[in-house]
Amino acid sequence: MPKYYARTFLPWILLAVVSGVDDRAGAAAGLAAALVLLGHDLRRGHRADSLILEISTSVFMAALTALAFAAPGSPVLDYGASLAIGWLALTAWATLLLGRPFTAGIARRQVTAEIAATDVFRSINRVLTTVWAASFTVLASALGCVQHWSPDATALLVAVKVAGFMVPAVVTARYPEAARRRHLTRLGLPLTEAPATSQPEPSSR
Repeated sequence: MPKYYARTFLPWILLAVVSGVDDRAGAAAGLAAALVLLGHDLRRGHRADSLILEISTSVFMAALTALAFAAPGSPVLDYGASLAIGWLALTAWATLLLGRPFTAGIARRQVTAEIAATDVFRSINRVLTTVWAASFTVLASALGCVQHWSPDATALLVAVKVAGFMVPAVVTARYPEAARRRHLTRLGLPLTEAPATSQPEPSSR
């Protein structure tokens, strides 16, 4: 998985791991990590459209933490993992409906304004965001089923999560370059000429 996504999903990983011991501690750990990452990126001057996942994560973790402390016995907490991924799915679909796919903001960090304004750049990011949104949706549904029918099947939960994240991660790593090559081929240009429109991995420094 690209470094950016691994870093961005750290709060969700902490939530899943620590919640296995205590729901309140898991929610608090996820919230703390989300706020630290968001604060770090804001201090670096990143635009809001490149921090959609970070902002959405912070909002969800704040709500979950409030619930965990206000109603620690709530059955909703039993579905924390599926709810978390479902929230990411809603976030991703919303950015598509608004015409601002979240991957575009991330990719725009390291491409020129000219590249970001091209149709191929926008097309690539619509595809990538759709893949992430669909994957989040399927993953949330699968996790919900596992948590309902086999809540103690830890190995199965982990396998479902890994599969759910690996598919969009692989597409994110490979699709942009393939799309760029198809675009240049249609234009009749050599593949080594013309500016790259694939999206480089955002720096995590």
